[in-house]
Amino acid sequence: MKRIKFLFFLFLIFFPFQILKSEVIILSACDDKQDEFLKNEYILNLNELIMTRNYVYKEKTYKKYKLTDLSVKKSNSYVRNIYEENGKILTHKHGYPQFYTQILFEKDKQEIFMKTVLNDEEGLSKISTCKKIEQFKEES
Repeated sequence: MKRIKFLFFLFLIFFPFQILKSEVIILSACDDKQDEFLKNEYILNLNELIMTRNYVYKEKTYKKYKLTDLSVKKSNSYVRNIYEENGKILTHKHGYPQFYTQILFEKDKQEIFMKTVLNDEEGLSKISTCKKIEQFKEES
């Protein structure tokens, strides 16, 4: 009985440390094919399965979007849920079952793609290339 209690005690001590491992990938200084940014970065938290994008438009791009949409802000941030599949990191599907888009990342790669699916036909287009990639593996 004491042996079972001891093993249970060890389990309670070491199990939480296995869960506290996390990986964060930061892609920064990302360019864009159609817009100009002062800041454009993607933070992928693979432990919490969320992507945060932080960006600040350059004045010319900000004015272009402000003309047609008064809700546009010069600096903004948004969060999306992500998941891993076949070594790729994808945001959750945005759209309808017949037509949806996802942002696609690959670990250790600078390119960011937009995956578009229309009636099960997939298309990939490069939306950004990031100059800096940082990976953090945290263990507590």
